[in-house]
Amino acid sequence: MFLHKSLIVPERILKWWKLILQPMNRRKFLKYSSILGGAGLLTGLYTWQVEPFWLEFTRVPMPVKNLPPALAGKTLMQISDIHIGVHSRDSYLKDSFIKAAAYQPDFVAYTGDFVTYNEPRQLDQLQELMRHAPQGRLGTTAVLGNHDYGARWKDSILANNITAMLEQMQIRVLRNEQQQYSGLNFIGIDDKWGTNFKPEKAMRYWNRQEATVVLCHNPDVMDLPVWNGYNGWVISGHTHGGQCKPPFLPPPLLPVTNKRYAAGQIGFEDGRTLYINRALGFTWQVRFNVRPEITVFELIRG
Repeated sequence: MFLHKSLIVPERILKWWKLILQPMNRRKFLKYSSILGGAGLLTGLYTWQVEPFWLEFTRVPMPVKNLPPALAGKTLMQISDIHIGVHSRDSYLKDSFIKAAAYQPDFVAYTGDFVTYNEPRQLDQLQELMRHAPQGRLGTTAVLGNHDYGARWKDSILANNITAMLEQMQIRVLRNEQQQYSGLNFIGIDDKWGTNFKPEKAMRYWNRQEATVVLCHNPDVMDLPVWNGYNGWVISGHTHGGQCKPPFLPPPLLPVTNKRYAAGQIGFEDGRTLYINRALGFTWQVRFNVRPEITVFELIRG
């Protein structure tokens, strides 16, 4: 019987297979089990106690059409999905805000999910923690996320209360409206799952001659026919990057219809550019291969 040369197994591979397949005595079994168990314990501790608090400041160039020359080189900081609530670690959030403020951003945009609401105490937490939150030297703005609408994303009173509290802190919450700061226009689309989702109304404000950035918590809005020809940047959050992601593979769980929308920068043929922030906080204290993020965009004339 003749074997094709491609079927000949190298001797070293045969030796490895013999080692793997040979009977394993009790001592070897316990040894390898303890090694695997230790590795699993370390991985579990890492995903629970290390990575959820290992904040990364990501720098991203942002070419903006019609950007005034005076704004070239200025910075826009995006903070998303803070999730102040029962499961948050408030000391981590406070420290993250202090680190972010040290960057002295020119603009700051918050893209929703300020709280994970379970009880009125979260509003007290929000008021206390946001006292440390960074403000832009030229302007600070925000949109709401689904969690800011409370149970089943239908609590309009809660959303109004959060909006009022933030605006008392000089954070302008855009609810299907726009705000211009020093020649940079921000359009804010209210949350897709909330009670005030009116993207057509928001995009009516877009002027082709103005430098514009759109804030939109849920990136699934990118696939709706509401953009009115807009061809600039959209910054969003909502996904947390999946929070846990196997190396070299997409995250298995994403709260979006379009599973392409996980994290980072995505270009579109019509000229739009989407950036999905991986979230500062979490709903459950677990992360693996998806570090929390604050994004610092450098404005460039497009």
